[in-house]
Amino acid sequence: MKNPVTIFLTFLAGLFIQTTLAQRKMITPEFLQKGDTIGITATARKIDLSTLQPAISLLESWGLHVIIGKTIGKEDHQLAGPDWQRATDFQEMLDNPKIKAIWAAKGGYGTVRIIDRIDFTRFKKKPKWIVGFSDVTVLHSHINNMGIETLHAIMAISAKTASPEAIESLRKSLFGEKLEYHISHHEYNRNGKATGEIVGGNLSVLYSILGSKSEVDYKGKVLFIEDLDEYLYHIDRMMMNLKRNGYFDGLKALIVGGMTQMNDNEIPWGKDAMQIVQDVLKDYDFPILYNFPAGHIKDNRALILGKTVSIVVDDRESVVKFD
Repeated sequence: MKNPVTIFLTFLAGLFIQTTLAQRKMITPEFLQKGDTIGITATARKIDLSTLQPAISLLESWGLHVIIGKTIGKEDHQLAGPDWQRATDFQEMLDNPKIKAIWAAKGGYGTVRIIDRIDFTRFKKKPKWIVGFSDVTVLHSHINNMGIETLHAIMAISAKTASPEAIESLRKSLFGEKLEYHISHHEYNRNGKATGEIVGGNLSVLYSILGSKSEVDYKGKVLFIEDLDEYLYHIDRMMMNLKRNGYFDGLKALIVGGMTQMNDNEIPWGKDAMQIVQDVLKDYDFPILYNFPAGHIKDNRALILGKTVSIVVDDRESVVKFD
């Protein structure tokens, strides 16, 4: 049997760590200026250079220079080259002092295969913006544990199809302009107010990194989730796992983005993705904002992960402001 004093000291240590995490000061990478350079690399699925021309033109219209990664045009079955090559390309951009931001070319799957090969030593001394969503959630979460903000926003491949609002939100985020969103009321919303650091990303990716060193502590945070092309019972399974393991305990608020192109079985699950979230979280009292314009949709607005946000959810509209 453990000594009561030891148990008490362990409790105090855990409480101190939680408090420190909740109150930590995140580092904001330098915002971009005209003349700066942004790199485009593929950490996951393969992509060719011609597909990226709209993204290159967009960045150049903002007065930025573009460096194209060595993974663009490379192929290893589904991936943009073997793991070592994708890791090397990302590492070179991470360590290149001329590059002020790294924009993921495409998602899919594969970033988790290279994350443990990356040396973030120089990056931590002089952070730069890491931009993307979906599979890039691995990078967002891993870097959040370093106390550095990242940018959940469209991929380079999305430049041609994204909404003007999504593109403008990316520009504002990169150049340090104010981000504030006013979202129409959704019938499932749970009203309330909250302020906290926003974390999260793709639900399936967040689920896949639980228990790893890339996992983020959700306590005292605002969690954002979105997903694509999942079976509805998979959404239920992931949400139930998060609930049973206490990941929703101490959450300040939840923002639910696009739950896009969901699949069902021959015998229907009986609830859509948002109804599943509503059902799993019915016993909590934190505010929930549904149908936020972010995720695998054309209107994929930028979110500065690691930044403190203030949220108001009421019967008229929801407002999300970034400090």
